[in-house]
Amino acid sequence: MGDALTGRTALVLGGSSGIGLASARSLASDGARVTIAGRTEDRLREAARALAGDGLDVAWTVCDGMDGGSVRAAVDAAGDGGKLDIALAVPGGGTVRPVLLFGDDDFSADVDRNVRPVFLAVKYAGAAMVRNGGGSLIAVSSTSAVFSSRYLSSYCAAKAAVDQLVRVAADELGEYGVRVNGVRPGLTATAATGRLVGNPAATAEFLAQQAIARTGRPEDIAGAVRYLAGPESSWVTGQLITVDGGHTLRAFIDYRDIIEVPDQGEAARAGWPG
Repeated sequence: MGDALTGRTALVLGGSSGIGLASARSLASDGARVTIAGRTEDRLREAARALAGDGLDVAWTVCDGMDGGSVRAAVDAAGDGGKLDIALAVPGGGTVRPVLLFGDDDFSADVDRNVRPVFLAVKYAGAAMVRNGGGSLIAVSSTSAVFSSRYLSSYCAAKAAVDQLVRVAADELGEYGVRVNGVRPGLTATAATGRLVGNPAATAEFLAQQAIARTGRPEDIAGAVRYLAGPESSWVTGQLITVDGGHTLRAFIDYRDIIEVPDQGEAARAGWPG
């Protein structure tokens, strides 16, 4: 455990599992006073007990990230006498459906459930941070914001909107000492991605174009969240950090399938360059 965040308060919207829970653990481990928020009380209690088992005292509050009044109440609950230093917005999700087959309202609902929690976090946590003299707002986006994910059109559109909201909010709030950044996870093993990660053929196809051939862990994303929350990133705002094992490199064809290419790993292990 460290103490870089001692004296700072943090709110994690969507903190009862997955990326949110791993981020709460990372923030609390470095001394932050963390409140996790989510819609289901039982899951929040279970998450708080799990963190307590790691020696981390984390508070919790029930919150619907789609409801402004609920987010405002969570901000008030997490703040220490109105003081809030860090806020992370995790909620989101998408529907797998061909673009032509989306219902008009269904498409809009998917966009809303990804963008609205981030906007509400910016609005209410951001206002608290302005009153406090500064802070760090972090949104969880996705690599789907920057390349096509077939049959996830609503999700891709929503995450692209999250990215742009991050940039504009950072531009507007910087003068008040409030930093706004985002993290774009690649394929990360969570409950939400269990069906894909648990399918060996689908995972193999996904990883075929990825430089580091493994799926992500919530802790991988939490490390980026911790960086953006802490003093190490005090001059970083309006940025989207991609944590994806290199998947968004989207490599050209592998020439080794066509012509003979020397094995650079073998050469390096043999002492190259000598």
